Amino acid sequence: MPAATAPIAYSALGQRAQPPTIARLMALMLENPSLLSLAAGFTDTRTLPEPAVQAAVAALASRPSAPEHLQYGTNQGRPKLRALLAERLLAQETLATPADVATVRKNVFITNGSQQALYLAMQVLCEPGDIVLVDRPSYFVYLEMLAGLGVRALSLPVDAAGHVDGPALRELLADLRERGELPRLKAVYFVSYFSNPSARSLEEAEKTLIAEALTAAGAIVPVVEDAAYRELYYETQHAARSVLSLPAWDAFPKLYLSTLTKPFATGLKVGYGTSSDTGLMEKMLHVKGHHDFGTANYNQALLEEVIDQGGLDAQLARIRPVYLAKMRALHAALVAAGLPALGWRWAVPGGGLYLWLSAPAALDTGLDSAFCRACVEAGVLYVPGELCFGDDAPKSFVRLSFGVLGEADLAEAGRRFAAVAHRFA
Repeated sequence: MPAATAPIAYSALGQRAQPPTIARLMALMLENPSLLSLAAGFTDTRTLPEPAVQAAVAALASRPSAPEHLQYGTNQGRPKLRALLAERLLAQETLATPADVATVRKNVFITNGSQQALYLAMQVLCEPGDIVLVDRPSYFVYLEMLAGLGVRALSLPVDAAGHVDGPALRELLADLRERGELPRLKAVYFVSYFSNPSARSLEEAEKTLIAEALTAAGAIVPVVEDAAYRELYYETQHAARSVLSLPAWDAFPKLYLSTLTKPFATGLKVGYGTSSDTGLMEKMLHVKGHHDFGTANYNQALLEEVIDQGGLDAQLARIRPVYLAKMRALHAALVAAGLPALGWRWAVPGGGLYLWLSAPAALDTGLDSAFCRACVEAGVLYVPGELCFGDDAPKSFVRLSFGVLGEADLAEAGRRFAAVAHRFA
């Protein structure tokens, strides 16, 4: 018998590391092939842009020059891709001065999906025990990342309609000051367009309200706006400008993040961002250099070619009606199965990949609940809403994703989910 090895003395980060919940959800799906998953936030495989990618590959291969796209690239990202993305973003914004425009252009950077950018930002901004304000509800993978870094997530207070509650936020900040914790507040984060998980978009007034409350409290901390779904609207773009353009945020270091995974191809894993603060961007890139010293240059070159030839806009035009139809199929199945009559509520979104359901308050839909187990037994999987709150997590919410399944399977998944809901009514 081999000798026992000595135990490993893990770092504090290693000790905090836990298996991601999404891995547990995926294991459930793989263990039951008949399970219809409304959990994974994947895009629709059948609509992935294979012709556009093939055309980009052919264009790169036919260049007479040396194949620099197969060589290492720069840590900040390919200059042309950064320029294309900057112009795309600036077309949606109304920045105050030419200097602001120049900073956005100069500070665009490329990452391995927007998730890497979030991790880089938190690594350079936060120590264990620090605080980040997050939207309510919020992106649960980000919340798990904060927990892994030892960072405390506090929810931005919301009213009964789910809108940011200004007076309650001022009170929260005053409480932090009274307890001596305000200096530990290092950032504020929100998913602002057709968000994951709620599919709600923040209005300009809400963004301004957050900035005004922070300013009044003397908490001029970096703001991270996650705009991953901004272009994934169905019919009408959400009109609200980002923090890059809103006057109330002028004094704040601003980090705007987005991605090409959701609107184009998830498998290429290319995200991007820009910052109003060059120092913040540089610190993130210093750490990124230790991670990978540059996102895959070939993937960037493909996307550069795709965007330059109009392929991203063509893909968005293709998938927007597809996701609208899929959302309607799931929504209609839940309504037809009588879920509203049982007290379940949800808003019909104008974009994104999710329905955010509020169950009757007494029903526990958590990951270890009888309801969740019954759904798995019935052949349907969802994301428990309890995972999507930084603090004071209610147990009566559910996130349903309609990105992967076809309309017929979505209708069947909706019927299975509703059948379980009727059993627990």
